[in-house]
Amino acid sequence: MPTLPPTKTSKLTLLGTGTSHGVPMIGCHCEVCESTNPRNKRTRTGVVVSVPGGNFLIDTPPELRMQLLRERVDLIHAALYTHSHADHLFGLDDLRLFGFYLKGPVPLYCEANVEQQIRRSYNYAFEVPRNNHRGAVPALEFQRIELEPFTLLGQTVQPIRLLHGKLPVLGFRIGDVAFCTDVSQIPDESWPLLEGLEVLVLDALREEPHPTHLNIEQALEVVERVKPQRTYFTHIAHTLEHEATNSRLPQGIELAYDGLQIPF
Repeated sequence: MPTLPPTKTSKLTLLGTGTSHGVPMIGCHCEVCESTNPRNKRTRTGVVVSVPGGNFLIDTPPELRMQLLRERVDLIHAALYTHSHADHLFGLDDLRLFGFYLKGPVPLYCEANVEQQIRRSYNYAFEVPRNNHRGAVPALEFQRIELEPFTLLGQTVQPIRLLHGKLPVLGFRIGDVAFCTDVSQIPDESWPLLEGLEVLVLDALREEPHPTHLNIEQALEVVERVKPQRTYFTHIAHTLEHEATNSRLPQGIELAYDGLQIPF
């Protein structure tokens, strides 16, 4: 009998696929912002990775609570951070409940500059002595990310150095799926880490150039070089209508949407 391919038991779910403003954008009445198509509704960018050992986040966007409720995710065991901009960080207090459930701190995997920003923005979580009852503030524990693969909940995670304008940020490769948001340039040493991908989730903000994000044309150039089997564009502005944009993208490339699940 022929050997069957192994069953995929893990998945990456895109919690949000929008820009820092989200879509619809406050005060805008354009066609996309007023669209009734749910795939034009884009909360801030984040990911939950579900593996047999549990669930971990990539970033904690401001809508995190509602995103996890929508996807029926009951428990988070850890969070990874690409960088410390507000739209990727400011849902962190929603981890408070998980420290209570886990009866211990939630590990935060990040680089040193991200840890510094978290300590400034959430100083109440690190005050000593802590006179609050258990669960009143987030219980957090920092784990330093180096540019080497590490294991989280039994899953190997490969950090990827990217540039967001002049800011060094991280992408992550998990199995044959890579998540690369908020990127305008890929350093030479990072290209080999993107070889042999089944799925690439890549920043593609809009049609027009931007100083800190790839636009559609630049993202397509990355795809042409990397040659993943399938590509989803994320961190999408309100100028890109979902169906119209997909109709003009090459085969195997499309806009992501909130709630998209990618098995791996």
